Amino acid sequence: MDDDLLPADPDLVPLHTRDYQVRAFKIDDGTILLRGAVRDTKPPGLYIDDDPEPLPIHHMVVDITVAWPSLEITDAKAVFEVHPQSMCPDIAPAYDRLVGISIARGFNNRVRELFGGPRGCTHITALLAAMAPVAIQCNWSMRVAKSRELGDPPRGEITAEIREMMIAPNLNTCHVWDEESAFVGKIRRGEDIEMPVQVSRRLRELDRDPSEWFRRRG
Repeated sequence: MDDDLLPADPDLVPLHTRDYQVRAFKIDDGTILLRGAVRDTKPPGLYIDDDPEPLPIHHMVVDITVAWPSLEITDAKAVFEVHPQSMCPDIAPAYDRLVGISIARGFNNRVRELFGGPRGCTHITALLAAMAPVAIQCNWSMRVAKSRELGDPPRGEITAEIREMMIAPNLNTCHVWDEESAFVGKIRRGEDIEMPVQVSRRLRELDRDPSEWFRRRG
């Protein structure tokens, strides 16, 4: 898999590169660690004549520990690895204020309230906005991990209340998850939904029966 998300651009003059990376880790059945980084880099020779190397300008790393399934933040730490001004890291302790808030709905608004403008670091604020959706993605990942350990209950044993709890973080986050959509309706009725396109493609590449996705789900 190509790690570069952007197409090659040899005919364009580079000015700036911003990279985000976010990873999520299962700590235990009730805890997720989100680790995110933002990095700004200037191309070789732009800021320093004849310098053959790219020049990092910003590099911040944020660790957020999240309780699952509540998605409440239980710990947060911001680290300034590379920064343009010596006083930049002074704001790092402010991010302790993330503890106790939900990383689900309303998170970005809360972050702006807490850290907008002179109350925070604009680069970390942007990084936090990139990290929050990963926590939502982990709802499904944690459930899959748990089902591999314990086995999913038969479909008939999954109640409407459990289904609502499972889909609640995703409702109205995009057009597919519109609470009135056919997709959500199928989930609420306990019907099969289309398997993820990537899963279907990969099963074919592995020469495996795509129906095993549904068999595993019970």
